Amino acid sequence: MDKIEGSKNPARKITGAEGGFNAWDPAVIKEIDKLIDLARPPNELIDNRDLVRQMIVTALKTQYSQLDRGDVKILSRSLRELRYGFRIFKEYRDRPKVTMFGSARTQPGDPEYKQALTFSRKMAKNGFMMITGAGPGIMKAGNEGAGKGNSFGINIRLPFEQTANEFIFEDPRFVDCRFFFTRKLMFIKETSAVVFFPGGFGTHDEGFETLTLVQTGKCDPMPLVFIDAPGGNYWNEWYKFILKQLLKKGKISREDLSIFKITDSVDKAVEEILHFYRNYHSMRYVKDDLVIRLKKPLSPESLADLNSNFQEICVRGRGRFRLSEPLLEENDHLDLPRIVFPFNRHNFGLLRQLINRINSY
Repeated sequence: MDKIEGSKNPARKITGAEGGFNAWDPAVIKEIDKLIDLARPPNELIDNRDLVRQMIVTALKTQYSQLDRGDVKILSRSLRELRYGFRIFKEYRDRPKVTMFGSARTQPGDPEYKQALTFSRKMAKNGFMMITGAGPGIMKAGNEGAGKGNSFGINIRLPFEQTANEFIFEDPRFVDCRFFFTRKLMFIKETSAVVFFPGGFGTHDEGFETLTLVQTGKCDPMPLVFIDAPGGNYWNEWYKFILKQLLKKGKISREDLSIFKITDSVDKAVEEILHFYRNYHSMRYVKDDLVIRLKKPLSPESLADLNSNFQEICVRGRGRFRLSEPLLEENDHLDLPRIVFPFNRHNFGLLRQLINRINSY
């Protein structure tokens, strides 16, 4: 049953009805299930019927609510864009990827372009695919350096400036978006790291949004690297602003500075990403615990070090790191060793420091 959170009307707290229309009526659900059966694939390996049913119910409620046509267009288009993008990425979920942001106005002869080109080539040699915005400038350098076989392009339709570059246009891994928010979701959801080259408003928008997602735990920890031209001061000047206007005035915590790195060296940027995955593999929450999957088990000495130095990120009174077999609720990466602890879901900068420590053993 639908739950309308925050509603002050008790009659609407838990209901599928809207003004007399009940999309969860058994007769309605029976017809919906008939439609779902029509779309059943020959080899059904994943059962998503419950979620598909919910999407259809939402669509019916949209019609009954008589929302403005413009609002319904947004709902319809965003669902289609996300479904298409997820289908494209689905076949490559086992390949690590880097999302690259930067100015569309950067020219091939600019130092930043050459840095982006070199960086993407080196990441491709290390097995990473590149995700860009599919346009010119830094985006073009990313697709060119990685090569067609290692590139994704998530384009945005703009009245100026943004046309797909020749290294990704008409490629099977090209996704065309109307909305920035669907595009941004795919950039972050599908990646293993994010790098930022000098850019304009869009680059800063993407940079601050990504920092916010990691800082608040709305996406998993990942390497965030701000790469400048050799000897450049673009990101160092930005960092001065961060220290003076955000850290000094208490708008962020010092630990938040741990979630990103600034460098003008391609090799250091590559090493930052590779080192992050030296032992750390992935993480997930299971009830009140955070499970960190590792590529190799920790020694008793390493576990003792974590318990001595990272108690602050554990829920007070319950805080200890422990080695563990896969928990009952887990259904993936069951062959990997893991550590489990009651994370306070607040100190995400310290969580990044914890991962760095794990990778240093």
